[in-house]
Amino acid sequence: MKENNVIQEKSLAFAVLVVNLCKYLREKQKDYIISKQLLRSGTSIGANVEEGLGCQSKKDFYFRLTIAYKEARESIYWLKVLKESKMIEQSMVDQPISNCDEILRIIGSILKTLRNQQSSDIS
Repeated sequence: MKENNVIQEKSLAFAVLVVNLCKYLREKQKDYIISKQLLRSGTSIGANVEEGLGCQSKKDFYFRLTIAYKEARESIYWLKVLKESKMIEQSMVDQPISNCDEILRIIGSILKTLRNQQSSDIS
């Protein structure tokens, strides 16, 4: 495995950010529902990336990254719910949304590359 894997590093950093944000939500806002949903989806991104990196086949790797992509989209949804409901200050969710959007773009690019490789393997 390559050192300095960008998606691995960014998804781990995002998971840590989400853990801290959810801790704040539980302790300061007494929110247990949305924070639990965000915690689950936000930490699942990196977990699926890690699983994908350990996969034996390209097909399994693609499948794991597809799940990570979906979890990132869900995380952005929960962050937007927090923002729009004004449960927390906008400034507390702007950076996590930006970070997660970057993760989405990276995973999307990886998935596109894998799809292109797969279609050229068929030709």
